[in-house]
Amino acid sequence: MVIKLIPIWSTCIMFWTVYSQMTTFTVEQATFMNRKLGSINVPAGSFSTFLFITILLFTSLNEKIFVPIGRKLTHNPQGLTSLQRIGIGLLFSIAAMVAAAVIEKERRERGAGDNGVMISAFWLVPQYFLVGAGEAFAYVGQLEFFIREAPEKMKSMSTGLFLSTISMGFFVSSLLVSIVDKVTKKVWLRSNLNDGMLNNFYWLLAVLGALNFVVFLIFSRRHQYKVRNQQVTGDDSEMKETKKATESFSTLEVE
Repeated sequence: MVIKLIPIWSTCIMFWTVYSQMTTFTVEQATFMNRKLGSINVPAGSFSTFLFITILLFTSLNEKIFVPIGRKLTHNPQGLTSLQRIGIGLLFSIAAMVAAAVIEKERRERGAGDNGVMISAFWLVPQYFLVGAGEAFAYVGQLEFFIREAPEKMKSMSTGLFLSTISMGFFVSSLLVSIVDKVTKKVWLRSNLNDGMLNNFYWLLAVLGALNFVVFLIFSRRHQYKVRNQQVTGDDSEMKETKKATESFSTLEVE
């Protein structure tokens, strides 16, 4: 039943909550940093290119490097199970928020005062890289999990379940911003980042991500993969469906 997938579904949301920061606060950070590359002033929004480059890089390396290594370590023909991929993606998202918090603290300290110096916006690349690497694992893992584990008569819902984690992730991000604004009386998050404490918000996301990962581990240990009575061709068709959907998503992001 679909209800058996809800525990894992709920823990997938946090990754996309972190991901949403790359298109909001991280872009805002870039506007308060030195964006010059030689004589060119790089637009703040263009730094998200590093996110998409990382996604494409890790997606292409997945079949060539990560799957063969996974096969040797786990003795699993797939290399990594869908839940293992999701777990790796969640770990990357936690690391990204830790890196983001450290970089934001450094940005504020160096830019404080009249004699402050703006640090290079390219210091944002690590958090883009970590989230992008995490997405390469989390996206494939989540899509594969819902396609394979959904009831046979409800396969059409599998992609919908996955996409709902993305929309819920962005919703949770907006909800967290509202809650933080209310609790901190808008001290942490301000339109002028130099007057706020965005690094504390990133630390909050890192802590929530870590707690979410613990819950994910508990649910993962309790989850029993659906027994597959299908022939190999059936499995192959599902793998092709997952791969096709993944490639379509990557193409949409680049565009």
